[in-house]
Amino acid sequence: MTRFRIRPARLATLGVFALAGLIFWISFNTAHGTDLRTDSSMLRLSDLIQERSRKNAELDSSAAAVRSQVDRLAQRDSGSSSEENRKLSGLEKDAGTKKVSGAGLSVTLDDAPPDATAQIPGVPEPQANDLVIHQQDLQAVVNALWKGGAEGIKIMDQRLISTSAVRCVGNTLILQGRVYSPPYQVTAVGDQESLQKALNASPAIQNYLQYVDAYDLGWKVDERKSVTLPGYSGTVDLQYAKPTG
Repeated sequence: MTRFRIRPARLATLGVFALAGLIFWISFNTAHGTDLRTDSSMLRLSDLIQERSRKNAELDSSAAAVRSQVDRLAQRDSGSSSEENRKLSGLEKDAGTKKVSGAGLSVTLDDAPPDATAQIPGVPEPQANDLVIHQQDLQAVVNALWKGGAEGIKIMDQRLISTSAVRCVGNTLILQGRVYSPPYQVTAVGDQESLQKALNASPAIQNYLQYVDAYDLGWKVDERKSVTLPGYSGTVDLQYAKPTG
């Protein structure tokens, strides 16, 4: 009797088909019918962050309305003298919880175009980090405006107070529980000449302006004849970790 023999080439072919089938099965079992090329978990996380930011904005607005009502009722029923009320109003203004109006400046910072190239001969071609606004850039503007005697500052639509923290993750700004994308606008109320001098004198801003010239990052300073900054509407209580047990 002639014994049936499997040729090595045929055996290798069967192995390839078996391995391909195993890969397809693992892919299907992992994807559960979704597109593996799309990072759905990251998309869901991004949507969650945006939704939480929107909810925080709504809560801030609601809290501000309630706080204003409470302040009016407290002032009506406190029996305080006009002098005491004046002092209280001054403290609230210094704390940033009351709106402030007057002349001032607005500074706008923006990422460079994604296809930006070096604009100055001899300057190296930009890396990805050279084309985006960083935390230190925004902080430099805020610091300069405070140094220039600003009566109040806001970033985007939020008033800054002494405990406000400017935090950037990638090219997005996280400020007091809300998320923003560039362009970023920083607005200050104060003497325009003093504010402009403070911006011009800042070494950190001068460094940023070199990148503006080299890679076309966004930078614009506008004088504002009259601007009103909202009062800070978030909590003023300090949040800190506590030991368990």
